[in-house]
Amino acid sequence: MLQSTKLSKKYNGKIALDHVDVELLDGKIYALLGPNGSGKTTFMKILSGLTRESEGEVTLDGEALSMKSRALVAYLPTESHAYPFMTVGEFGEYYKKFFTDFQETRYTELIRRMEIPFKTPFKVLSSGMDKKVRVAATLSRDAKLLILDEPFNGVDLLAREEIVKMILEVMAEDKIILLSSHLVEEVESYVNTALFFSEGRLIAKEDVEELRSSRGMALTDRYRELFGKVGD
Repeated sequence: MLQSTKLSKKYNGKIALDHVDVELLDGKIYALLGPNGSGKTTFMKILSGLTRESEGEVTLDGEALSMKSRALVAYLPTESHAYPFMTVGEFGEYYKKFFTDFQETRYTELIRRMEIPFKTPFKVLSSGMDKKVRVAATLSRDAKLLILDEPFNGVDLLAREEIVKMILEVMAEDKIILLSSHLVEEVESYVNTALFFSEGRLIAKEDVEELRSSRGMALTDRYRELFGKVGD
């Protein structure tokens, strides 16, 4: 289980994350939803260790997140983190070198399934192909917490379906998957819980199935109720 307590972040005096208290349970997929600038990416960067919190704490299985425990966290940033000259195969070697939990056979399987030649440099990949390769590398890590920041951004329908398939394949009872997306209607079919952010605050946490069965609402309905419109 991951737990954040009064988690906050300020940039030059401006509040980016405001006292977020939340528990994320093992075996669940969570969607971070909300307008641009609502604090989703800041929250994920703190969990991944790329940004330090200004206040509060995060624990994973009861222990404060440290450099050691953050090795249990795999993070996919929105921007490409592959060098243009690097090939798809070399990208796998890069992950193998830096992450001891990287499963090379898993990565190879995913890349072959997508029919992307391993000698292809990133500079010739489309944005969708680039995203799929980076998602494949991230999901090839045997991490406790998998964080995907906008994994579907700039990706066509078929590529999105392939990414969802990869996510569901790696999901296990001892893992937590956290992803952000503006495609509210699409994520509803496979996420367990939605976390709604606004102006740096967690304003609602909804069990998707319970929302549907007890209130007769889809995630898009709840999104409109909170923000007035879907997407940003």
